[in-house]
This record gives sequence, structure tokens and C-alpha cells, in this order.
Amino acid sequence: MGDVQALVAHQDDEGNIDLVHEAVDESFLPDGDVEIAVEYSGVNFKDALAVTPKGGVARSYPLIPGIDLAGTVRSSSSSEFAVGDVVVAHGYDIGTGRHGGYADTARLPADMVVKLSGLTAAEAAAIGTAGFTAAMSVEALTSHGITPSDGPVLVTGATGGVGSVSVDLLAAAGFEVIASTGKSDAADLLRTLGASEVIGRLPEEGEKVRALGKSRWAAAVDCVGGATLAYALSTLNYGGVVAASGLAGSADLPTTVHPFILRGVTLAGIDSVQLPIDRRRALWARLGTDLTPAHLSDVTTDVSVTDLPKSIKTILKGGVTGRTRVIVAGEF
Repeated sequence: MGDVQALVAHQDDEGNIDLVHEAVDESFLPDGDVEIAVEYSGVNFKDALAVTPKGGVARSYPLIPGIDLAGTVRSSSSSEFAVGDVVVAHGYDIGTGRHGGYADTARLPADMVVKLSGLTAAEAAAIGTAGFTAAMSVEALTSHGITPSDGPVLVTGATGGVGSVSVDLLAAAGFEVIASTGKSDAADLLRTLGASEVIGRLPEEGEKVRALGKSRWAAAVDCVGGATLAYALSTLNYGGVVAASGLAGSADLPTTVHPFILRGVTLAGIDSVQLPIDRRRALWARLGTDLTPAHLSDVTTDVSVTDLPKSIKTILKGGVTGRTRVIVAGEF
């Protein structure tokens, strides 16, 4: 196969991390059943942490980051995949403990790979981990019996990758979506995605989070955590559900048991990392049919893999709206 072109993160003795372009031997890649010609990857907050000193997600260095990858099968020893299959892979230890998508080649076990149907590699990369997490969140609400007739659904951190795709999916499913964001200049985009109303961060400045507040929402998709998640829980309607997947605000949860025992509220944790492959493949099948985001192009920005060091710094500062798709093929 020859050399693999990759961005490789190295950590020095002082703990500093450099992300540099290298041509590495194919033996640098781990063993795996499926070898993939990577066409696209993505930029997620976890990718930024993997190249940040004390980021806490990378197991060791040197490491090829990139928790998302999409492309075509180059070779396979698994009966589940054939050369030329269009595939996507994310989660597990990809890009944190196993070399990931910031390279023109990846090698993975078959049980980490999803064969795509109804989506191109470019579309799958635009959805990526964030969009998949959004789909998991929407599925969690509907599986708990939440319907559009139950009332509005709150989406916090609505301009992020998970939040923006959640707004899109919920609106397409007929829900009245209230989008909460600290980025006032993104209101037009959120309305384009289908938000009925765009509001500021919750709780509002100076507002106290009560054990039980006034009921406002049938359900919520929370990407923020902290006081925002506590606020959402305390203001749900009876029997409401929060799908929680993020901690952009805080990992703390300053709440009480009151929403759970007095309003029958459910807090549904969303984890896309360790989701078993059969469920992962089933949800990707839905993303290629009834759960395809309608406005994916409106929330997707493309960058070259060679420009990633700059993009990663931007996401760490909270300056990214929507999804960032990384073009890999032909860029090294």
C-alpha cells in the first residue's frame, strides 16, 4: 500500500502536543478486518481535547485523531464488507485509543464499521458523531412516547453540532421547537432549521433554578449540562423527558429529586461512544431514510484536513456553529 498520509499528534516531555502532517508506514496502523480509504472526517469537541494538553480523552501518543471517518472499503477480510462499499465509523476508541480519521487510510475491526445505504460518504461525515447523537436524542424522546401534540420541545446549546441537527430533526418530525442559544446572531439559521422560537441561554441571568418551576416543555434535548439541565428538568411538563448528551456548560447537576418523584420526569442519558454495533447500524439506516436531516448543508462547513490545527483552536473557543466536515481525500 505504501505510506499513509496523516496528521499525527505527538506529546513532548513537558506535555505539549503538536499536530503535524507525516507520511507513516502502513504498519503504523492497528490491525483490523476492514481497510478504508478515508474521504472525510469531522471536527468535534472531543477531537480538540485529543490534541489539548491534559484534555483527558487520548490514551497515548503518537495518535492520529479524528473520531469520525467516512469513505470506501479498500480491502476486507470480513464477509460483511466488500471492496467499494461506502462506510462510516465513529465511537468506541476511534481517534482516542486507536488511530482515527485524520489520515487517508484507516484500519478497523468489522464490528466498528457501518455500511451506508441512502447516504453518501460526504453526507455521513456531515452528520458524524454529533448528528448521530442528535438522532439518538430524538429517538429517545419518541421512544418514551413524546409526540408533537404534547407541546414544545426545548433544545439547549442549539447552535452546536448536536443541537442544530436536533432542531432540524425535531422540526421535520412536526414538533414545535424552542431553540436556546447564547449566539443571538444564529437566530435566522435556527429558524431556517425549523425552530419556532429562538431564546437565550437558560436559566436567564439572575434567574434562580427552582426545585420545581413552571411547566414549559414536553421534552428537551440538552447539550449543556449544569444549571441549564437542572432548569430543563424543573420546567418539564408531567411525564416529560430530557435527552442529555453534553456538558458544554458544566458536568455538575444542581437539581433535586422533585422533578422525578412529583412530575414523573425521565432523564435519558445519550452515549454514542459505546453503543452496540447492531443498534448503531439500525440508526444509521434510519438516518438514510426517515431521519435524514433536511437542512444538513445549512449547518455544514467544509475544511481541508491540512487546515485542522486552526479549526481545532476555534472549536475550543466555542466559535463553531453547526457541523465541520473535514475533507481528507486528495488534500495531503
